[in-house]
Amino acid sequence: MSPTLRSAIDTAAGGQQRAVIYVRISQDRTGAHLGVDRQREDCEALAERNGWDVVEVYVDNDVSAYSGKPRKHYRQMLADLELGTATIVIAWHTDRLHRSPTELEEYINLCDRRGVTTQTVQAGSLDLSTSGGRLVARMLGNVARHESEHKGERVARARMQKAKAGQWTGGLRPFGWGVPTGETTKKIDKASGEEVDVPVLDMTKLVPEEAAALEVGTDMILAGGSIKGWLRWLADKGLTSTVGKPITHPAARDMLLRPRNAGIAVHRGEEVGRGLWEPAVPEPKFRALVAILTDPNRVTTTGSEVKWLGSLIYLCGRPGCTSTVRCTKAGGAMVPSYRCQLGHGGGRKAEILDAYVQDLVVERLSRPDAVDLLEPVPDGVNAGALQMESEAIRRRLTEMAALFGAGHISMAQFTEGSDVARAQLGEVTAQLARAAVRDPLVGLVGVEDVGGAWAACDLERKRTVLRSLLEVTLRPPRPGRMPDGGYFDYDAIETRWKR
Repeated sequence: MSPTLRSAIDTAAGGQQRAVIYVRISQDRTGAHLGVDRQREDCEALAERNGWDVVEVYVDNDVSAYSGKPRKHYRQMLADLELGTATIVIAWHTDRLHRSPTELEEYINLCDRRGVTTQTVQAGSLDLSTSGGRLVARMLGNVARHESEHKGERVARARMQKAKAGQWTGGLRPFGWGVPTGETTKKIDKASGEEVDVPVLDMTKLVPEEAAALEVGTDMILAGGSIKGWLRWLADKGLTSTVGKPITHPAARDMLLRPRNAGIAVHRGEEVGRGLWEPAVPEPKFRALVAILTDPNRVTTTGSEVKWLGSLIYLCGRPGCTSTVRCTKAGGAMVPSYRCQLGHGGGRKAEILDAYVQDLVVERLSRPDAVDLLEPVPDGVNAGALQMESEAIRRRLTEMAALFGAGHISMAQFTEGSDVARAQLGEVTAQLARAAVRDPLVGLVGVEDVGGAWAACDLERKRTVLRSLLEVTLRPPRPGRMPDGGYFDYDAIETRWKR
């Protein structure tokens, strides 16, 4: 017996028809201002007027019917309808159910197969078992999809205009900006679907502690530090993302690479001008950071976290070997020892070797002439002029793309012109980077207590200084007891100052 016939027999016998309610809230069109509770009340009222028995209510919060994102409870409703849970679906409006033609066709097939009708508070009844009903449903779906696409175009244009004007384009509060103005505005709460009061934020003003964190992170990278080191710093300060969650490594990298940090407005990944907000870091520093973090040759530590000063920095020193050493307890060693990555025999006790190297570094940085070790600041670098040149090149690239898109220049002309412009842009960016990169020795040279300053540095900073200042090679040690009575051969430690 077909579901439609069974429904007719149940109704004729005085039984109530079983119905389910589907409600959804998003930022879209009709019903977007209604909380799910209001939609549900209207749907329940419709069921009561018609004498339908509501057996289930399905709720999806803040999920668009157009975006293609999974709607968990909608999918559950389809599964239950397939099992014969109900023969009526009640919704506030058809666009609460569908805006995707593909999804609509799946729903039409199920309703036709299982004898399900659709009833809406706003759009009336849809009998999808008839060609006329299906035609109306498809027309309503196409209208709703058109309205979604048209709204998307309007939003995109508005955001582009705002970006070019240097204004905030909306979205989650970016880390570093958003000072409460004392005013409030209405917003739909995602959990309840109800309107709530939220503070109005001034997105042109810096949040002091977050702005300071962005500057610290930038300076750490420019001084040879890493994103991991900055993440530890953020955790120590108790700083989280703007939604209160721990900041992850990818999020931290993206955060530092945001042009917004330097007051640069962006639309769809392209720089479009200056922002009206306060910058968190100077632009030369930002350009330098981008050059460092996007350098394909940038050396980053892989695998387990490095815990020793010389791991992957000290050189093996065996004849013909150019490998670095790693700290391990391999080879029967009872204490951590440095051993060649290529498996050459012998090991050096890590604590003794690191202490010796650190004493050398502190002693050298404590000398009166240590200031001579600092890298000279580039002379004659006009960061302002370089930045103006950078912006002019970027505008030229944009103009060439527009000319190519309009058919005024050929692919060959566009390729040749853009290659030249990008090469020029690379040179300008490199000059800006050299002007802003911070010498890792700054903060250690010229201080009253170099030993104390060195001890206050984290391991990553120490390793950066070591890479910049000293080359350490571990030659094969002499066997047996040394003249000082110990067994560690200090004479086999060969060092060369790089500055």
